[in-house]
Amino acid sequence: MRLKEKTIRWIGIPIVAFVSSYFIEGHDLAYSSPLHAYLVSLIYTAVYWNGAVFIFFKLRKVFPHIPQTGKRLILTLLSLTLFISISSVIMKSLLEPNFQQEILSWKDYFQSMPFSFVISLIIGTFYEASYYFQNWKQSFVQNQQLKSEHLRSQFEVLQNQMSPHFLFNSLNTLTTLIAENQEMAIEFTQNLSEVYRYILKQKDRELVSLQEELDFAQSYLSLLEIRYPNSLTVKVEIDEKSKSYFIPPLTLQMLIENAIKHNSLSKMKPLLLEIYSQSSGTLVIKNNLQPKKTLERSTQTGLENIRKRYELLGCDPIDIIQTAHNFMVAVPIIEIKEERESIPSILTA
Repeated sequence: MRLKEKTIRWIGIPIVAFVSSYFIEGHDLAYSSPLHAYLVSLIYTAVYWNGAVFIFFKLRKVFPHIPQTGKRLILTLLSLTLFISISSVIMKSLLEPNFQQEILSWKDYFQSMPFSFVISLIIGTFYEASYYFQNWKQSFVQNQQLKSEHLRSQFEVLQNQMSPHFLFNSLNTLTTLIAENQEMAIEFTQNLSEVYRYILKQKDRELVSLQEELDFAQSYLSLLEIRYPNSLTVKVEIDEKSKSYFIPPLTLQMLIENAIKHNSLSKMKPLLLEIYSQSSGTLVIKNNLQPKKTLERSTQTGLENIRKRYELLGCDPIDIIQTAHNFMVAVPIIEIKEERESIPSILTA
């Protein structure tokens, strides 16, 4: 893309200079020949064009996102005006011997400014339109990738839940509960229903509130606590402000499932699962580390799926920390101020 832009620029400079030399030659008799007028016009065009490109690219780095377009355009216009004014004076003093006389005639001086400024605006419009289209195209691709990752996440969760192992354990637990505790069997069935309902409900959503995710996680954890009685302890500490923030759907479920899948649970050695928010704007899921001797078959895509979705959302990366005694994953919680600014489908960050 950069090479293509350079090619257009260096082909365009001689052409624009050729066209503008007629205006210069016609309004200024100081030039000895059309070639002289063209060479002067070529220098002016090259300086203006390259200077404008420098300004455009510099401000794009500082204000790269679509919601910052207005601010970027205003600063570009102001910077461009200042650049043209200063460079015009410098080039006139170097290229035009009668500049000292002309500067006394403000009318003549300002007559050349509008044309130069219009040329720069035309070039600027081309660059801004190209940049906007490039951002739109990139946001479209990112949005499609996000949807693909989201569907992949749903598939993985459904695959895990519908696996023969899960169904066998769930039905076995339910059968035991029906015989021993019918009220708990009803609760187990209701929670199982809530788990599936939530998964299907999130098929078209990129983000959900942390409160929704916690409500869902509670249903899922209830299944696990019934399935592993006195073997799983869950501690949740989330401040009220954080509950109004957002995370990708099913993030909690996947992290909880990851902890259950890779650690042993027993009454003698219960698994302690902690879910808490931090002032730094992250949600932490932490468990004591007691790896299974024989691990269940893992697709190795759970944490990678979460990491990729956060990357596509333009958020800070997730942190994975493992010590001798604990395993911890910290994921950003997303604050949405205006029209979901953090979502890449609108190309913001």
